Amino acid sequence: MDLGDCSKIHDLALRADYEIASKDRDLFFELDAVDHLESFIADCDRRTELAKKRLAETQEEISAEVAAKAEKVHELNEEIGKLLAKAEQLGAEGNVDEAQKVLQEVEKVRSRKREAEEEYRNSMPASSFQQQKLRVCEVCSAYLGLHDNDRRLADHFGGKLHLGFIQIREKLEQLKKTVSEKQEKRNQERLKRREEREREEKMKRRTRSRSRERKRSRSRERRRRRSRSSSRERRRSRTRSRDRERKRRHRSRSRSKGRRRSPRDRSRDRSSKHKSSRDRSSRDRSRDRDRKEKSSSERRQESMNGKSESRRSEEREAGEI
Repeated sequence: MDLGDCSKIHDLALRADYEIASKDRDLFFELDAVDHLESFIADCDRRTELAKKRLAETQEEISAEVAAKAEKVHELNEEIGKLLAKAEQLGAEGNVDEAQKVLQEVEKVRSRKREAEEEYRNSMPASSFQQQKLRVCEVCSAYLGLHDNDRRLADHFGGKLHLGFIQIREKLEQLKKTVSEKQEKRNQERLKRREEREREEKMKRRTRSRSRERKRSRSRERRRRRSRSSSRERRRSRTRSRDRERKRRHRSRSRSKGRRRSPRDRSRDRSSKHKSSRDRSSRDRSRDRDRKEKSSSERRQESMNGKSESRRSEEREAGEI
């Protein structure tokens, strides 16, 4: 096809470097190649469909049986052309024996083609048989004639256009396979990453839940301790209040007993009180007497001491004189 010069750099060393680098990480330039080749294939398929529509409009309509016989002749022509192109390629490479075997297969296919053409000729009138019946190549969208000779078929099936589209279609299938494998691998890696993230999140959640449980347990322990201390204080207060109540009851009982005494007990208490008061008064009197005696004795001693001191002073004065 007349597409002009390619703007890309065709270098085997760069291709080898890319293949080595693509092993370490996916660069996904295959996606660009797939898009580029699919544009060629889409254009070829579009031209094939248009050519088929034109042939259906221009050629005479034939029955299904005659169309099947013509299709058989076209298939045999295609097979002969492919075998001739293969034989020429093998001869150019130097494989003469293989080329001779392929030519023998070509002769067999030619005999089958003659039989198919004879059946096709007998199934339709001579006037319509002489017309050129065309067919569109499904690979490169070129026109093929029903009565093309072997040279024409060999030139078509061994030509650069036909072989180029075969290579493009094969390369496209290969690239699609590699891209699908890489995408599947990438999806698996993503799934693994997601699983790892989910595991990490689960671990974080577990640690958070454990920390929360620990905090809750600590708060529960604190509450229990507080409740225990409060219960102890309540018990103590209750015991204190009970003791107070008991003391009050005891006092009230003792008072009520004192009020309920008999007159004899009261008289006894009065007599005992009088006796105790008498004893106290007698004791106080004795104490007063002792104090008075002590004070009088002290006065006497002081007077005696004063007299002795006066005598001593007189004696001192007399001695001095």
